[in-house]
Amino acid sequence: MTVEISQPVHSRSVLAALVITPLLVLLLVSVTLPSRADEAPDVATLDWTLAETLLALGVVPEGVAQIDAYRDWVREPDIPDAVPDLGLRTQPNLELLASLGLDRILISPMFANLEPRLSRIAPVTTIGIYGPDSDPWQSMLEATRQVADVVDRPQAAERLIESTAAYLDETRERLPENVPPLLLVQFMDARHVRVFGESGLYQAVLDHLGLDNAWPGPTNYWGFSLVGLEELAELDAQLIVIEPLPVGVDDELASSGLWRNLRAVRDRPVIYLPPVWSFGALPSAKRFADLLATALQEMPAPSDGDKTDV
Repeated sequence: MTVEISQPVHSRSVLAALVITPLLVLLLVSVTLPSRADEAPDVATLDWTLAETLLALGVVPEGVAQIDAYRDWVREPDIPDAVPDLGLRTQPNLELLASLGLDRILISPMFANLEPRLSRIAPVTTIGIYGPDSDPWQSMLEATRQVADVVDRPQAAERLIESTAAYLDETRERLPENVPPLLLVQFMDARHVRVFGESGLYQAVLDHLGLDNAWPGPTNYWGFSLVGLEELAELDAQLIVIEPLPVGVDDELASSGLWRNLRAVRDRPVIYLPPVWSFGALPSAKRFADLLATALQEMPAPSDGDKTDV
């Protein structure tokens, strides 16, 4: 008589489980861990405008030049403390750059003379915004998309563009009525200012907010003209001073008859804004709109004082 010894059912189940469980683990790992394709390329930049754009897209650069100065002039988005400082924008630390294992280096046309040296370290992409006959707003949009293409974040670019445009629309709605023409200046010394007008970031924001610029003169393709205070003497405008002030200028202005007798200083309180990167992209445009709108909302009557800090 032949006796057939069959394997118990529970034994077959155990064997199947031993085979299936590792497969499930591998499947779960492949689903939950990000793939290399989902990671942004490792990029560094010498240019603050490109740095702020990378950060606004959700990409932390592997290195940025002159980070302390970025925090003085640009401020937001903030650069994390762990990001290496590459040294001067015009004289970056090439050894440090080479040690970062970069996939790409981003520069603006201002630093084009460095491209031959930088390209020995990693491929270089040049992205600019301001130039002859450029429309700064459209150039900001294009630059945002170009940066996003480099770091594989095209959808983030569209979200940034849409959210910035929506924010400017909302900001326009909260402006006070009957805002006078604005005179936007930044001091170079106690007698000379950059006055901002056509072709620049500030003007692009004014256009979106429906505000008038009081400066009637020409500007360069960065959107400003360097003038003496006397050229502002008779302009009837709300004066907006964009910081930082050079060392000692505040004290000199306090005793300056020329400054006190400018019509815009004599007739209305001067508004001082914190630094906003005038050569920036969408993050700086949004920041400028916010600071300007807040300052105009809080603008005191002329008799309430002669300086408002925001």
